[in-house]
Amino acid sequence: MADQLYLSLWFPNFRLEALPEKLTSVMRQFALISGEKRVAAASVYPIGFNEAPTYQRIYVNDDRSQDTEDSIIENAVAEAIEQLHDDMAYEFEMRWKLWVPENDTPPSAAPDPDIDQDDDYDSLIHLDTLWKLQPATVRILGLGPNFDDASFEQNGHIRIDFGLDTPWLAETLDEEELDEDATKHIQQNVEKLLAFTLSVEKHCGISSRLLWTESGEPLAQKLIERLQRLN
Repeated sequence: MADQLYLSLWFPNFRLEALPEKLTSVMRQFALISGEKRVAAASVYPIGFNEAPTYQRIYVNDDRSQDTEDSIIENAVAEAIEQLHDDMAYEFEMRWKLWVPENDTPPSAAPDPDIDQDDDYDSLIHLDTLWKLQPATVRILGLGPNFDDASFEQNGHIRIDFGLDTPWLAETLDEEELDEDATKHIQQNVEKLLAFTLSVEKHCGISSRLLWTESGEPLAQKLIERLQRLN
């Protein structure tokens, strides 16, 4: 079953005034790995995760964005955190591309009138699994010390939400679809995730980090088990 994947970061002697700098530093590392240097959206949440945002902006990052510098990391962070409060959370959406499988049914798979329709025709259709690079949203969230009853103790001063862990486990694929091509693309997704994690550890001055899933199941163990089935 798909699971939500997070990376939590803690900083030594953390002060609220340092939050914009720390967010910018983490987002720069993400930009280096993803190749995407612009923010897709920014939101500010008061008090707790269930509250409506007090600030929200969605950026248009296409040819028109060349005329504005608003979505550049430093500028987006400065605008969203113009007023820094200890009971607010500041969220920034960025995107990277991950390999995802897409089942492609060939045109020749249309029903053959010479085949007995009482047979299980689906078993006669061969589905080729195509892999494509698709954009995926990553949410980078900076937590004020009093936001959500000081949830930073569990969630981190900064929490990165990668979305569902599907790109790293490909759990939608059946065993027979876990071929050499699947192995290569899953490993490429894993390498990108690890590259970002290690880059943050090396360049952002963190004191500790935790890669975790919402269910509490360790991603590393799930990856090992999945890749063992690929080999």
